[in-house]
Amino acid sequence: MYNPVKAAQVIAYLACKEPGKTLDVLKAIKLVYLADRESIAKFGAPILDERRVSMPHGPVNSQTYSHINGEHDLDACGWSIYLEDRANHQLAVKDGVSDDDLDELSEADIQCLDVVWGKFGHMGKWQLRDWTHEKVNVPEWEDPHGSSMPIPLERIMTMVGIESAAAQAALVEDHNKISRLLKQLA
Repeated sequence: MYNPVKAAQVIAYLACKEPGKTLDVLKAIKLVYLADRESIAKFGAPILDERRVSMPHGPVNSQTYSHINGEHDLDACGWSIYLEDRANHQLAVKDGVSDDDLDELSEADIQCLDVVWGKFGHMGKWQLRDWTHEKVNVPEWEDPHGSSMPIPLERIMTMVGIESAAAQAALVEDHNKISRLLKQLA
């Protein structure tokens, strides 16, 4: 089940590493995808439970992207507790929010976010976009020719070297289904 609060916290954590606590939208969405990819490679599961797609500017976490674009009630879902409304293609951390407030993020999540920031935080949005278009870097991305195409979790797992990627992807999906059912019963 997609957790918009956790997604907002992922972006807030990364934005807190910038001097003005802001991230360009394109850079943010690329870093979110790369953090999920890092988590899959290290721990066998992504940070965020959501669909991923190939888009013209590279791979994208689709629900996070739609939240960034304001396609949801950001107050009702908890997103706006951590991030300001998008302005000038920038996402900004709300005043007063610090790393201590980001309680949805596990130590494993933070470890992956730190690795991704260490590798890519210095890159500009266009550098990052171009990097994700290189097959050697992100082989699961395919040019959608102006549209979007799903990137199955199994394909990402295969590309990052997960053994038995089909079985691992099925395990992650089963875990997510059980989590959704438990939340519905609560």
